[in-house]
Amino acid sequence: MSSRTPSSPLARSERLAQSPVVRRGGQWWLVTRSGSILATDPTFTGELDRFAGAMAAADQAIADLRSQQADPPTPHPGLQR
Repeated sequence: MSSRTPSSPLARSERLAQSPVVRRGGQWWLVTRSGSILATDPTFTGELDRFAGAMAAADQAIADLRSQQADPPTPHPGLQR
């Protein structure tokens, strides 16, 4: 059984930033126009997992900042002028 599969639409996949790496069904794949190759090295896939976690945390932090900027400021008691 080969680890190469034809490229499929990424709608069911999670692309890592703008890299040629996607996570499909909990597995990391290196994707090219001619096909996909399963990444099996545990050190490499562990680094991909850590990077994906860091990217998700950064995305959440940005979303939180934008949400705070969109919310009207709350009045602080005792600071009224």
